[in-house]
Amino acid sequence: MRVIVVGAGVIGLSCAVRLAEGGYDVAVFARDLPLETTSSVAAAIWYPYLSAPEDRVAGWSRASYEEFAKLAEIEPSVQLRHGREFLTERTPDPRWADVLPDLTRLGSPPEGFVDGWSFTAPVIDMPTYLPALVKRLEQAGGTLTRAALSALPTGADLVVNCTGLGARLTASDPTVTPVRGQVMTVEPCGLTEWLLADRSPSELTYVVPREKDVVVGGTSQPGDWNLAVDPSTSSAILERAAELVPQLRKAKIIRQRVGLRPARPTIRCELVRTRTGEPVIHCYGHGGSGVTLSWGCADEVLELVQGL
Repeated sequence: MRVIVVGAGVIGLSCAVRLAEGGYDVAVFARDLPLETTSSVAAAIWYPYLSAPEDRVAGWSRASYEEFAKLAEIEPSVQLRHGREFLTERTPDPRWADVLPDLTRLGSPPEGFVDGWSFTAPVIDMPTYLPALVKRLEQAGGTLTRAALSALPTGADLVVNCTGLGARLTASDPTVTPVRGQVMTVEPCGLTEWLLADRSPSELTYVVPREKDVVVGGTSQPGDWNLAVDPSTSSAILERAAELVPQLRKAKIIRQRVGLRPARPTIRCELVRTRTGEPVIHCYGHGGSGVTLSWGCADEVLELVQGL
């Protein structure tokens, strides 16, 4: 069976890898190559964020956690790192907590926070991981081609639509909207543990150390299409983060970037038929959880294809 996957972010590539390694003839077409996608901007810590429905997200998250835990043993761009999340109100354990081997409540969160927990989570270095996925796809016989498509292609037995925000066009779906995220990377400053702390929806703070840098973010701005870095936002992000991690004050900024998370009221992962009967699998709308849900959704896409 010949399968065309549209989109080369982490969702498209993960689905393509699963299908190619499952024996299908896979071609990926994308307007943006992997390092040009929103996925490449992601801090990419495993953490379900801005995604629904909760029950399916929990299942996809578990599957992805288990896959990343395996990858951490063989893929240098995937590491298991311990870290802490600070919360401004008492919060029950999340639905996905059962996959975590070491979720522990914090006894004394810092000033301004009333609850929190620590746990080990996969952290993925996307500028290295995305090319590794492409290599894995090609080793399985798949291909990746740049192509600006105004609609889903024809000429294959099946199309898998993983276009993220592009689904506004490819699926005529106006419910997919951007949530702007601005981040920076700074030079390593001795950090080994990640940190998450949200004082409010507009004050999203995360510090995620990787092998060669630290990602510091960020913002969560619904409906904002602006891809330009805002200097005042950068200053606010760094100030919030440095209150919790003082050594960031002296860290040299390497790069600043903006990504538009593809948010949707619920993630769409389903098989449909066109008016003329051709099968299409839609898999988009992952919000801020593309990496976190990538392998779980890829597994489901493979099951849908096998069921044809």
